[in-house]
Amino acid sequence: MSRPVWLVDIIKKGFPTRFLLARLTRVPVLKRVMDYLFFENDDMIYLPKDTVVQVNQSVATPGEMVLPSQVVDYFIEKANYHWVMNFCICRDSSACADYPIKLGCLFLGEAAMKINPELGRKVTKEEALQHVKQCREAGLIHLIGRNKLDAVWLNVGPGNKLLTVCNCCPCCCLWRMLPDLAPDIGRKVTKMPGVTIAVTDRCVGCGTCSNVCFVNAINVVNNRAVINDECRGCGRCVDVCPQKALHISIDDQYVEKSIDRIAELVDVS
Repeated sequence: MSRPVWLVDIIKKGFPTRFLLARLTRVPVLKRVMDYLFFENDDMIYLPKDTVVQVNQSVATPGEMVLPSQVVDYFIEKANYHWVMNFCICRDSSACADYPIKLGCLFLGEAAMKINPELGRKVTKEEALQHVKQCREAGLIHLIGRNKLDAVWLNVGPGNKLLTVCNCCPCCCLWRMLPDLAPDIGRKVTKMPGVTIAVTDRCVGCGTCSNVCFVNAINVVNNRAVINDECRGCGRCVDVCPQKALHISIDDQYVEKSIDRIAELVDVS
């Protein structure tokens, strides 16, 4: 049975407690229970914006540049089932004023067809591609992979038949709780393999990048930004830096490797 709207409304009201709940995962007994209930078999990858990424290629053929968004486009093309939510539960719960609430998650795979039709709608492949394009144009960041939390709050399954494509803002994202989660659970949400963000000599330590980082991965030390291992490679810091002092690059082979990694977890056909 799909999740009724009244219960979704209750979930939205409890959304602000996510940081407290995340901290509970640092209690060993509770961590095991919560990992099993909400994070089992999870593997999610943040995809940086195409517009901020330099692709490291030995030969760059015009028209064949490989960019992060093509990971999402690949699964949309492959999927037989496409479902767009009528709203983003994170932004709706937070009454977001900076990013569109109506640009919700895209779900792919057979399990998506079990979602309550009052919460979203089945779309064509072309409509799904247009949806993620709109999300990118609105400044949202894709997070793609297997996410048990979605299967739980939507009450659908099996998990290996539900692929999540979140479209995240920096202010309301559920995964702002990553710094509060037990480390081994937090590591199930990763940056895209092959992504590197470097701080160049143009950095003046203004802190703009630190303010936009949703996982507190950037600190200013001796008037210079320092990026730690908590970075999820979303690229927002690169986008907002007034000095253009941050540089993000990706090895093109890792786009294909990311696709292979996700395909092992979720069958969207």
